[in-house]
Amino acid sequence: MPEKIKEIQPPSGLTRLAFRAPLWLYRWGLGWLLGSRFLQLTHTGRKSGLPRQTVLEVVRHDKGDNAFYVVSGWGESSDWYRNVIENPQVSIRTGHQRFQAYAERLPPKLAGDELVDYHHRHPGALSQLAGFMGYRLDGSEADVRALGELLPVIAIRPQDTVASE
Repeated sequence: MPEKIKEIQPPSGLTRLAFRAPLWLYRWGLGWLLGSRFLQLTHTGRKSGLPRQTVLEVVRHDKGDNAFYVVSGWGESSDWYRNVIENPQVSIRTGHQRFQAYAERLPPKLAGDELVDYHHRHPGALSQLAGFMGYRLDGSEADVRALGELLPVIAIRPQDTVASE
């Protein structure tokens, strides 16, 4: 089981500004510089009803159905996560793509599978990200799977894919 080593809070002040720097790349039309490892998510504020934006790391991009999988590193308290649970109609930009999409939380078993897959592709990155999110992993597949079952993993699928299912 992943060990919780510290409580984390979303960044504030100058740290928050640094975290939001990739958003400016998208706003300046340079989001493609981040490649397909990141996406800009535009979602609706659950209280304000206004459009909100954030940039997220892509855990996996399924080229078959053009679905993107992302993790809420701040857990269920993340504003973007709470907004997409309230209103799953979103839009994304990544690389040179831009489209309307639908966001849904994966069940814990599938979320665990996604993190195990990510761990196999990027073993060092997951350990660093886990530490950043306040967890220590022992490196075992069981530990990685348990982390995936703790953190919300969101599938973002183009609306035309969702409609045809």
